[in-house]
Amino acid sequence: MTPTLLEGPASEPVSLADVKAHLRLTSSDEDGLLGKLIVAARLTVEAASGCELIAQKWRIAFDRWPRDGVVRLPLRPVIACDAVRVFTDAATSVTLAASALYIDAFASPPRLVLTTAPPDPGRSAGGIEVDLTVGFGVDAASVPPNLRQAVTLLAARWFERRGDDPLDGREAPLPPDVVALVAPHRSPRI
Repeated sequence: MTPTLLEGPASEPVSLADVKAHLRLTSSDEDGLLGKLIVAARLTVEAASGCELIAQKWRIAFDRWPRDGVVRLPLRPVIACDAVRVFTDAATSVTLAASALYIDAFASPPRLVLTTAPPDPGRSAGGIEVDLTVGFGVDAASVPPNLRQAVTLLAARWFERRGDDPLDGREAPLPPDVVALVAPHRSPRI
């Protein structure tokens, strides 16, 4: 199963003003750097939590239907299933009707459940594509506060320590306070 980002988030879960207020910065001299650190912090928190924070569009491609008719999705939380396409040959696809499936967004991991028998893909690799919108919502207010705080703390930490504190193996990849903020959103491994 191969996820591909089609369209990134239109905004970030924390604003430049929020991070500047946290750092008590009044100058705009470092706004470019802070903006990049916010993006990097969001990506890191998404990886650590297993959740996409702000609404974004992804495509999941896979080769064949699971025997049980249940596709376990690698991204969460799912806002919507935008399309499911089956390639009947190398270039021709058919889009499944919405009535042919439903999204069980509350399962862990979220699942696409087939309600009717879908056509078999006509190409052996990437014969099925599922387009999803994932994230907590379209704006920062929809992101849980602890994940927004994790992004803020991580961006601020990187800003304050840029090059002045060499990583010599004594520090964890993520600070303990960020790990604690992200922990409630991680999926347990069974």
